[in-house]
Amino acid sequence: MSTLMVQGTTSDAGKSAFVTGLCRILSRQGIRVAPFKPQNMALNSAVTSDAGEIGRAQAIQAYAAGIETHTDMNPVLLKPNSDTGSQIIIQGKAIGNMDAREYHDYKAIAREAVFDSYTRLCKQFDVVLVEGAGSPAEINLRHNDIANMGFAEQANCPVLLIADIERGGVFAHLAGTLALLTETERERVAGMVINRFRGEFSLLKPGVDWLQEHTSKPVLGVLPYLHKLHLEAEDSLNRQDGESLSANVINVIVPALPRLSNHTDFDALRLHPNVNLQFIEAEQTIPPADLIVLPGSKSVRSDLAWLRKHGWEQAIQRHLRYQGKVIGICGGFQMLGTAIHDPHGIESTAGSSEGLNLLDMQTMLTQQKTLCNVEGVLNLDQSAVKGYEIHAGISSGPALDFPAVSLRDKTDGAFSRDGQILGTYIHGLFDSAPACQSLLKWAGLNSSESFDYMARRETDIQRLADSIEQHIDMREILRLLEINNR
Repeated sequence: MSTLMVQGTTSDAGKSAFVTGLCRILSRQGIRVAPFKPQNMALNSAVTSDAGEIGRAQAIQAYAAGIETHTDMNPVLLKPNSDTGSQIIIQGKAIGNMDAREYHDYKAIAREAVFDSYTRLCKQFDVVLVEGAGSPAEINLRHNDIANMGFAEQANCPVLLIADIERGGVFAHLAGTLALLTETERERVAGMVINRFRGEFSLLKPGVDWLQEHTSKPVLGVLPYLHKLHLEAEDSLNRQDGESLSANVINVIVPALPRLSNHTDFDALRLHPNVNLQFIEAEQTIPPADLIVLPGSKSVRSDLAWLRKHGWEQAIQRHLRYQGKVIGICGGFQMLGTAIHDPHGIESTAGSSEGLNLLDMQTMLTQQKTLCNVEGVLNLDQSAVKGYEIHAGISSGPALDFPAVSLRDKTDGAFSRDGQILGTYIHGLFDSAPACQSLLKWAGLNSSESFDYMARRETDIQRLADSIEQHIDMREILRLLEINNR
């Protein structure tokens, strides 16, 4: 077993993408490889084969490696539910909420889970590719670190350092990060990677030469900017432009909730040539649309209050009067009901909130989460749908007598009698091409171009892997992994 860790000079430097590409490259060579992220902070998560919860990025990396997801791939997941606190998920299961200081003190215990999971992966795979979190140069977080160099030191693995030239100051980022590491940490860095370069390499080469001489570390390659590359975002809301729109377009708007979760639900719409998707911020005027989608939320009652504060309740009522369509997903589905009860303070202060009163149902938040992968058919027209559930609420009421989806062993969600409102607990609702086409037709799209989101994702992972093979010194990476080039 061999381990290589990829750390970044900043958040969103390209760590997740680089590990994804390496997973696919090694898998194509017949090497059994698994992704691993000791600690992740993200509201985009995925349900694993062992019915747990991990960060979405590790699920995509597992897909690229051709293996099933497992909670060991991301043993510590922090899901922010306020500016200073998070729900703590250890090896796939929520153990409670902690503020930043409480979690800092808890890290010594979390470390045990990290290395327990890491050890199991080491026994099962030839290679473990580890993704760091944020930057290793966060001096204030060095004590009890399990996300970056603290892990690398204990696991005794080499580190690659990646930086995003799009942000500017790439040489300062790399040289400065190395300068802030301890001597033993610097020795552990085996090379550097420059990411997202646009332009003529000959103009960059003097800087690369200086960087290698100044740091005594090799630059293993410069990755070009890949236009319109799509990988599911680890956490931050993906606002990159979608595809060029065709003449026949449907307008879809989504409130950019403060605790919006699993916004990867909307990637299939963002990339669809017949969909004009907009996330509407607090300060923006709510525009007319064909379809309003209320997304998932990590703090449903507080995000519902945010909706009311910013005029969405009136906007939705007006939208429905003009025969517009509404979809609620997970927390957004719960908001459509008459009430949301949180007697145990699962997401915030204990209490109850009145819902939007658009579906006759109530939701009780419970301490036990529902975590499962599901597949079935939309009751609109029996189109195939496949996705996953991650929620802490149980909904009940007459609205559920008209379910939106029929699954293998149960029904899900609700469909209003007037046919204008659909609610579901299923994330990934639009990922299946038949379901997406059916829902867009229901929302008013007369005809649409053929679009398969899952095929697009596969194509882009292959494209990413090909680019890394072309521009990165893979011989050196295989040497670091003690693997002969096959």
